[in-house]
Amino acid sequence: MSSPHNHSSSDSGGDVRSAEEGSLLGTLIGLWPFIWPHDRSDLKARVGIAMVLLVLAKLATLAVPFTFKWAVDGLGGQAPSGVSGEQWWVWLIASPIIMTLAYGGMRIVMALLTQVRDGLFAKVSMHAVRKLAYRTFEHMHQLSLRFHLERKTGGLTRVLERGRNGIETIVRMVILQLLPTIIEVGLLTGVLLYQFDWRYVAITMAMIALYVAYTYVATEWRINIRRRMNDSDTDANTKAIDSLLNYETVKYFSAEEREASRYDKSMERYEKASVKTYTSLAVLNAGQAVIFTAGLSAVMLMCVYGIRQGTNTVGDFVMINAMMIQLYVPLNFMGMVYREIKQAVVDIEMMFSILARNPEIKDAPNAVPLQVSKGVIRFENVHFAYDPERQILKGLTFDVGAGQTVAIVGPSGAGKSTISRLLYRFYDVSEGRILIDGQDIRQVQQKSLRAAIGMVPQDTVLFNDTIRYNIRYGRWDASDAEVEEAARLAQIDGFIRLSPDGYETEVGERGLKLSGGEKQRVAIARTILKAPPILLLDEATSALDSHTEKEIQDALEDVSRNRTTLVIAHRLSTIVGADEIIVVEQGRIVERGRHAQLLEQNGLYASMWNRQREAEERQPDQCDARVLVRGLDGDVEEVPVNELAGHDRNQCDHQRG
Repeated sequence: MSSPHNHSSSDSGGDVRSAEEGSLLGTLIGLWPFIWPHDRSDLKARVGIAMVLLVLAKLATLAVPFTFKWAVDGLGGQAPSGVSGEQWWVWLIASPIIMTLAYGGMRIVMALLTQVRDGLFAKVSMHAVRKLAYRTFEHMHQLSLRFHLERKTGGLTRVLERGRNGIETIVRMVILQLLPTIIEVGLLTGVLLYQFDWRYVAITMAMIALYVAYTYVATEWRINIRRRMNDSDTDANTKAIDSLLNYETVKYFSAEEREASRYDKSMERYEKASVKTYTSLAVLNAGQAVIFTAGLSAVMLMCVYGIRQGTNTVGDFVMINAMMIQLYVPLNFMGMVYREIKQAVVDIEMMFSILARNPEIKDAPNAVPLQVSKGVIRFENVHFAYDPERQILKGLTFDVGAGQTVAIVGPSGAGKSTISRLLYRFYDVSEGRILIDGQDIRQVQQKSLRAAIGMVPQDTVLFNDTIRYNIRYGRWDASDAEVEEAARLAQIDGFIRLSPDGYETEVGERGLKLSGGEKQRVAIARTILKAPPILLLDEATSALDSHTEKEIQDALEDVSRNRTTLVIAHRLSTIVGADEIIVVEQGRIVERGRHAQLLEQNGLYASMWNRQREAEERQPDQCDARVLVRGLDGDVEEVPVNELAGHDRNQCDHQRG
């Protein structure tokens, strides 16, 4: 039996290459199946056509200087070498007017081919972005609970966001800028050899090599400066948000000047880093300009010498200048291209590293759907540890009979919530096994296991959507009528209908527009809608006041009727009617029995019961208490607790009576 520790190592992706070790070639190899998808012949055709258009656009780019040369030579009265001036069609070709029109035409063709290429390739690149983002998002949900507990959710979403942007950058920079530049340099080399000689090629290649080397060194230097600027910007932004979120606290302690000073110090660091960033950019641009201009001047001087020797024309002089100037445009972006590609490689490799992680909990190769006939649960000698050096559960054995309610109680850290996580198979047991109707849950499909269990957690977190959406989450194909019936059974339908928007009311992020009791009722409603044969209540009322707790408890009792129910309890008053109460301490069962039996034993359960009763007796009369409540419409009003809990004044009088 594998231990949780071993599982953890598989989920951590220890053998996966780190993002920093990623290379452009490796990233392109990883992206290729998404750019060239085997099941999308239409996208493959787009890639092929785009590559053809890319080459044609570069040929048109190099044709522009030729038309420029012929127009200048025509103005100078020079016909193309080797052609007799008596031939009328030679005059037509050499005509300055025709060549000027051809010059403009070639520039239009070059621009159109480039734009059509980019438009065609956009569908390919965005398809790659969507498919890879979808696969990563899906894989994140397959990874273990341990993986998500050890990481910040915001960090994972940033990986997803940066990965998407990285794919777009790689496609845009490599395929639409770097590759065309390489092709252009190759074609330029051929033209220089054909039209001039090897010396022009040598000077041009030396200039390009020096240009790229300088750009690499300067950009590496600038990246560190830029990083410091970004860090300063982030620090200033964080301080501003933190201070504004704590506006009232700042006012309580008259700390406006102190907060402004903290923010200004961060902005001062940002100012200095920004100045260095712009200065370093000026150094980069100046060096690039010097290197390119030196190369341009060298080949033009050679052409001047050729004109004086009679081996070149004035048109050649114009042509070499135009060719080099056209080359300068993509070269000028090399620093930005390098920086963007480098960052994109890191971002995509981080996404790939998540995709490479193996889920800790996987279906067995021969896993079958869970078949629930009675819903009998059995924990058989269950051991478990999150960390091998600290055992949480130490040989738990108990049964939950069909239709019975069994409660698990115990002090904090006893392992109560771990039991619910193991039943849901968020983790696998270290030793022993968990059975449902005689089936080991490790041998059944996870999807069928979780479909058979309904969970009402201690802390209900809702989606930032409507109440209807959150209830329907229990069973997505449910009709509106079924959703509303579930809400009625959960005793929240009347409250919902009091809101102007009814079931279409937005609950806010994490459901913060609802009170704790309202959120719990929504959770109960979606569990009712799911209609599972097994119910798991994980301290579902521990965060509520006693009156709200009573209402929620009544609803939970209705839901659990005729269902196998396992209750993880904090407030013992909620489980006095359980068929069996199991008391857990330090991962072991120390007592078990019904409520009255456990009180008679005068052990740990009785001690916990007495402490809770004493604490409740010290609480003020809830019927006289009043609280401020924010309704679904956003208005705040003072409401008596008895009304909030659903009691009327007569009930309170009866309680006092």
